[in-house]
Amino acid sequence: MKRGFLDKLIERIQFVQPKEVGQYLQDLAREKGFLETIFNSLLEGVIVTDPKDQIIYLNRMASEFFALQGAESIGKPIADVLPELELDFIANKTDTISRDIEVFYPQERLLNFYLAPLLSDETPSDQQSLVGRLFILRDITNIRREKEESIESERSSMATLLAASIAHEIGNPLNSLTIHLQLLERRLEKIPLDQAQEFKKSLSIAQNEVTRLDQIISQFLNAIRPAPLNLHLEDINETVLESLSFLKQEIENRRVEVELLLGKNIPHLWLDRDQLKQALYNVIRNSFQAMKSGGLLRILTGFDQTHIWVSIGDTGGGIPSSEFDKVFQPYFTTKSDGHGLGLHVVERIVRAHRGEIMLENNSGKGLIFTIRLPRGDRRTHSLPARASEEKC
Repeated sequence: MKRGFLDKLIERIQFVQPKEVGQYLQDLAREKGFLETIFNSLLEGVIVTDPKDQIIYLNRMASEFFALQGAESIGKPIADVLPELELDFIANKTDTISRDIEVFYPQERLLNFYLAPLLSDETPSDQQSLVGRLFILRDITNIRREKEESIESERSSMATLLAASIAHEIGNPLNSLTIHLQLLERRLEKIPLDQAQEFKKSLSIAQNEVTRLDQIISQFLNAIRPAPLNLHLEDINETVLESLSFLKQEIENRRVEVELLLGKNIPHLWLDRDQLKQALYNVIRNSFQAMKSGGLLRILTGFDQTHIWVSIGDTGGGIPSSEFDKVFQPYFTTKSDGHGLGLHVVERIVRAHRGEIMLENNSGKGLIFTIRLPRGDRRTHSLPARASEEKC
């Protein structure tokens, strides 16, 4: 580093007059205070270490990012003070490195840290020695969030175009097929039973496949055209039972056992009954399909001081916890015949109700899916500040 004011002062100390010492000390204090004011005004965190990686300076924002007491951190190894930086990967002491890290305390943030060596320039370039390191930390939480929202917007636009195309190209032929299958069914009623039996079996398969295609189109349309909530005070247990009743025949065909543990005296809550039934229908159907044939479907309801919840567990194969963050993405599916929109619709409906979704593995077998909805009238809520307001 370049020789500073203090180095030059030490060399000339023997020539300094006693009356000039006070002025020099004032200049030093003013220069130090001015630099600290500048660094503490930065929105980036700044940490400086010595050649042994012990902290010799950190500014206000660096302390805030990690809830540090600045004075207590001075003189300590940075690896001890901030183990989350994981500096073991630094192989070359002269490397310049940039990495992203996720911080959970005191506030959830995404930070980018830029690490640069501080080298002495008083020696030839090929013999420069390390005199310290500079860490610059930048909060990229909003940048990352905006990027993810942009990607999600692009995905939704693609889904919109695809669903519109499918609805147009397949919708009309499906209606025609449905009508003609109904005509065939009526004609088969006039044929003797022993002769019509085989035809009725084929007809039933064709009708089921037409129904499945119609469900796929409906899922596409529900995913891209969310309807506004029509909120009323509703009983969560009744909503669960209605959703389950709609799937009763399919559950019985798969020989799935259903265990219901519905909480008592659960307060009514504001919700869109039809949309929440759609969400529960998707989750329940996803759960018993994961069990192929047989298995146990367990549905529980309950409440606490802040939320009312529905928990749906199965004994299927489950999914790795590393894929939990993917299950709500459009088109992500673990089923060979799945289209990956059912849980995307669930997430949209639950978010519209200001609720939250939790996933957990069921003791190594199956998945537990919990929907938590806030108690009280949530027909209005505060919106987050717009980007332009956050910069003010």
